[in-house]
Parts: sequence; C-alpha cells; structure tokens
Amino acid sequence: MPAASALKTLIVDDQQTMRSLIRTSLHALGITQTREAPDGEEALRAMLSLPVNLVITDFNMPKLDGLGLLRAIRAHGPTSKVAVIMLTGRADRELVQRAVQFGVNNYLVKPFTTQTLKEKIEAVFGPLS
Repeated sequence: MPAASALKTLIVDDQQTMRSLIRTSLHALGITQTREAPDGEEALRAMLSLPVNLVITDFNMPKLDGLGLLRAIRAHGPTSKVAVIMLTGRADRELVQRAVQFGVNNYLVKPFTTQTLKEKIEAVFGPLS
C-alpha cells in the first residue's frame, strides 16, 4: 500500500467529537486525506462521489448503522474492495461475528489510542511508510 499520506479515508460516526478524535489520530499517523459523514447513508453518497481506500465506521448510528453500511459497501461493485474498520463501544462476540460475516477488515473497540488505530490499519494495509 502507498504511504499513509496517499490513503483516502472516510470517517463515519454520528458524534462530531468522535469524528474529530479519529481525524486527529489519523493526521498524527500521516493520513491527512480524510472526509467525514454522520451516518451510513451519507457515507455511501460520499463514497460514490469520491472513492476512498478506507472507511472507519461506528456501529451505532441513525439511518444506516455500521453493519448496514458494511453490507452496502460489499454489495456495490465499485466499493466492494474498500477496507472497512468497525469502531464501536460494543465488543460483544455476536456483533464481531456478524461484522466478520459481512466482510469487515478489522475491528476496534472504543476507547482507542492512536497506536491501536495504527496497528489496526497496518494489519489491513501493511506498514504505514
């Protein structure tokens, strides 16, 4: 995968403060091409207008939750190969299994650190060089 600066990332969370925290962490890692969406529906529209390499999405959101977004991404040809990391406060086994079943690339539980976010991204793309 290209350098961190080449990764185009979409942050999807209904809480503005969480989107800001994720964006700040990504920028600290050198991932500066970021966009944001407050729910899955808006995220899908954003992805169709400007493709991304990575989606970091919350699970619990209005309109279209993280699992619904993941399923929609995987079902649509142009977005089906986009990497998806699910970020949530829920770490129960059933949710993780459903996310894996629908093709999530990695899973991160809140609260998170910049280092754990980096590890999850590198597990998908390789070293951020």
